[in-house]
Amino acid sequence: MFMKMKVFGLTIDPLTNVPIVILKDDEEKNALPVWIGVLEASAIASELEKVQFTRPMTHDLLRDVLKQVGATVEKVEVTDLKDNVYYASIHMTGKEGEFTIDSRPSDAIALALRTNAPIFVESGVLDKSRSMELKGEGRDKSKEATGSLEDLPMGDFGKYKM
Repeated sequence: MFMKMKVFGLTIDPLTNVPIVILKDDEEKNALPVWIGVLEASAIASELEKVQFTRPMTHDLLRDVLKQVGATVEKVEVTDLKDNVYYASIHMTGKEGEFTIDSRPSDAIALALRTNAPIFVESGVLDKSRSMELKGEGRDKSKEATGSLEDLPMGDFGKYKM
């Protein structure tokens, strides 16, 4: 079963200094932290802030190409979590019908933001993320990090909070 979510904000993992995009459902009862790269975080942040560049960035280019060929992004889905790696799909409609493209969640989210497409997360991914183990010091750091991220007040996400 898929749950509709939205980008709640961007933050930095205090343990690894890696950017995290936080997805939350409409009631803000379920949160999914997705660790992403710096460039992907920049792509998401620039769209959240509506920063205009003089030349198209990669996700803007992809949006424009899709528009030119008559394809639309219907939705993106975060579909799985295996070995601490998230998986996503971009569902589109084009002249030949519906099709799905495998994607990294960060790219799917950046494109969804640019095309106003809804973001969905498979409920099993939420369950897996809660029990995900990161190696190091004999502790389950991901549970600590996820728990602390879910408990942060909205104001702590800075200017990238939606």
